[in-house]
Amino acid sequence: MYTSSQVDQYGMSSVSPERPCAAWTGRDLFRGQVWPSLTVILRTGGCAWSRCLMCSYRHERYRSGSPEDLIRGIKAQVSWVSERFPPGTYDLVKIYTSGSLFDRNEVPKEALASVAGLCSGKMVVAETRPEYVVRESLEEFTSLIDEGKWKSPLSVAIGLETSDDSIREKSIRKGFSFDQYLTAVKEARSAGAGVKTYLLLKPLFLTENEAIEDMQSSIAACAAYSDVISMNPCTVQRGTEMERYWRYGAYRPPYLWSVLSVLLSAGTHILCDPVGGGYERGPHNCGKCDREILSAIRSYATTGDRELLRAVDETECRCRGEWEYVLAEEMPFCMPLTR
Repeated sequence: MYTSSQVDQYGMSSVSPERPCAAWTGRDLFRGQVWPSLTVILRTGGCAWSRCLMCSYRHERYRSGSPEDLIRGIKAQVSWVSERFPPGTYDLVKIYTSGSLFDRNEVPKEALASVAGLCSGKMVVAETRPEYVVRESLEEFTSLIDEGKWKSPLSVAIGLETSDDSIREKSIRKGFSFDQYLTAVKEARSAGAGVKTYLLLKPLFLTENEAIEDMQSSIAACAAYSDVISMNPCTVQRGTEMERYWRYGAYRPPYLWSVLSVLLSAGTHILCDPVGGGYERGPHNCGKCDREILSAIRSYATTGDRELLRAVDETECRCRGEWEYVLAEEMPFCMPLTR
């Protein structure tokens, strides 16, 4: 769901109701320049959809209490972040929740105003489902954060995941269509906001080759509608349907060779920071070549230097032959050939 190259001491997950799930500083490529950034994952009232097969963030919510308690909780998290991250140390703020920042039930209006105070004068990327991308809501939020420093201070981040409606429904259970995404893009543009699109490499039930082809077609389909495209190679999060399949040996996260393949074939720059990279639950190869490839992918995300990718793509490692065999022989709707 996010791209960051550095994590500080506050980047650890939290279970305290008065602290965000996580918060950290880093550096991100945005609008053609690398900016110091702050990423915050807020605990909120919870995702209204809450059915995606790979997502554990839907569990990060306040489960009881009144709307007033929810507002107090979100405000407390904002205060905690404000006290620890001086506003002069970052220009870009990325705000994530368990669902959608612009869902009034998840983040009430008074709490959203508090979040806007944290973001005042900054460029902001705010994640939301497409049904909450409404011109009036975006314009209202922009008026709270805009100090005239940036031409377009707000960008909405939409987890499209794939341009294929069938894959999005059966492999991810996202609950919206590509046409709804396009409607959200129009609403965002009419409000003067930018659009960041998230894509998901290798959700459930796809072979390695199908996953690569899906990303290639998805990038081509949404490039014209997106200012930024970020590809997230799947990671097996705890407490998810994906984890259940993974424990049965019925799912394997994507190879890093697949990540390279997609990035090298894309006709535009794609952000990618493989969370959990090199570990069994995350995108990985054999373990011997993982670190070098991950380093190149993360460097590429902020530099756009494709030579970094080409260099590691030529790495000689025995697992490349394994990956090529999987691409050729893995059959749809069957158990994966490797773990």
